[in-house]
Amino acid sequence: TWHLKKIPQIVSERTFSLDSPKFEAKTKLELNSVCGIECQRKLPVPSLSDLKDLLSYETVFENGTRTLTEVNVLGLALDPAGNITTRRSSRKKRQIYGTDSRFSIYDKRFMTNFPFNTAVKISTGCSGILISPKHVLTAAHCLHNGKDYVKGSKRLRVGLMKTKSRGDGRKRKGAKRNGMPSFQWTRVKSTHIPKGWFKGVSGDIALDYDYAVLELKRPHKRKYMELGISPTIKMMPGSMIHFSGFDNDRSGQLVYRFCSISDESNDLFYQYCDAEPGSTGSGIYLRLKEPNKKKWKRKIIAVFSGHQWVDVNGEQQDYNVAVRITPLKYAQICFWIHGNDENCTQG
Repeated sequence: TWHLKKIPQIVSERTFSLDSPKFEAKTKLELNSVCGIECQRKLPVPSLSDLKDLLSYETVFENGTRTLTEVNVLGLALDPAGNITTRRSSRKKRQIYGTDSRFSIYDKRFMTNFPFNTAVKISTGCSGILISPKHVLTAAHCLHNGKDYVKGSKRLRVGLMKTKSRGDGRKRKGAKRNGMPSFQWTRVKSTHIPKGWFKGVSGDIALDYDYAVLELKRPHKRKYMELGISPTIKMMPGSMIHFSGFDNDRSGQLVYRFCSISDESNDLFYQYCDAEPGSTGSGIYLRLKEPNKKKWKRKIIAVFSGHQWVDVNGEQQDYNVAVRITPLKYAQICFWIHGNDENCTQG
């Protein structure tokens, strides 16, 4: 069952204008030297002032202007337990673990219906998910490398899967076959990235803040996925998660997968879902029962950050990682969607 939680409030305090970014960073769909499982165990619990700094955010607008918004956090109970992770067995360096368990979705009836039609393609090469009529959730590193915005993010676009091709079924010359999705591209009006993602604020790149929200220039009329607070592994049916994205090795196809989570920290899920670059930024969801109802509901509980190489006890090991939607992140993303905290008291 989805359990309702009281959400801390994130309120904006001041907004400053910043210099326009250079937009010169190269897009990297795979990250190196990040804080992994061993490192997460040693991280101290951030103080309230740390959190205010990490959750302050930059907004980049379509015309290249940029602002920084400082925030305050109200009604937060800090967890003194710190980052808790469980031990895991080591794995070899690979992104497909054993038999490839991904499913390419060819049937347009599935592809253009909920929940698969909530998956979108980002013009920098990543995936994302619709979370409101005007907002898309994706990974921060699809847009920013920690120091600067990536080249393609200046004229950022989002591709929504088309439900119909022009001509109402008549085959056009050069039309795509085999159910390959075609995209309706929409310009992005603004982009929000938490300050915790930027180098210099968090020291090294901190995956905990690898998420971003894009506001579309024009709203869409399709069903979108709601946000949910990420439960612990024990509270998930079979510890299973699901997500769909546009993996690079299956060009033009929507790729769906489900798998179980191996480990968790307060902010991250570690898992061995088969995934290739391109699926980064996909929304990870669960299906749980609504409180006091017989209905089941899917909600986004994490953002897929991709495949990571990490030093563990002096050796390089790998895993696929996702950023959990904690009550704090729920409050921030909800604030970005609604522009106020009144609609974000329960999650």
